[in-house]
Amino acid sequence: MPNVLTVNEIFHSIQGESSRAGEPCTFIRLTGCNLRCVWCDTEYAFHEGKPMSVDEVMAEVERIGCSLVELTGGEPLLQKEAIPLMDRLVTEGYRVMLETGGSLSVADVPAGVKRIVDIKCPGSGEAERNLWENLEHLGADDELKFVIADREDYRWAAEQVRDRALAERCTVLFSPVQDGLEPGELADWILADGLTVKLQIQLHKLLWPGVLRGV
Repeated sequence: MPNVLTVNEIFHSIQGESSRAGEPCTFIRLTGCNLRCVWCDTEYAFHEGKPMSVDEVMAEVERIGCSLVELTGGEPLLQKEAIPLMDRLVTEGYRVMLETGGSLSVADVPAGVKRIVDIKCPGSGEAERNLWENLEHLGADDELKFVIADREDYRWAAEQVRDRALAERCTVLFSPVQDGLEPGELADWILADGLTVKLQIQLHKLLWPGVLRGV
């Protein structure tokens, strides 16, 4: 059957990350991921999900009634129908965000979608999977996210920001691994080095501590 996705969950919450943190948002979490990051907090999305047509997803988004929508995962770009879904959302006037793990090409992501591309640090165990060619497809409204586990990750990330002039390309986010790296310590490093990056704390985990799904 055409235009069918495997959807893990669709829910209405507060955007916890990115430059739009704090805004109400509808999340469409797709099933499946080709990466296995050490610190992953959504392992339940690797396999759990149900088939939904693009029309069914759109109907649920319309029912929720929020203008900001994010596709996430897992890795949403593993499913080819994610592209027509994003195109449909943009066409119907939604503000659309895509969070992707950074190992798959964003070249076909529709214009008008804010692309939030992870850059995997060594501490993730998946740094060799970064698809650096994605940088060529990013504009000023897009974002790059580094999840940082320790001082080694920070040094590596800071080197990428400087050597690749990433902050001149788009917004760069540095996010500490929860229960691993203290946010204040990461903030001290950023300030000491004068990096032009944005410190990001996962707001949804502060609002609903211990809640793993639907936030």
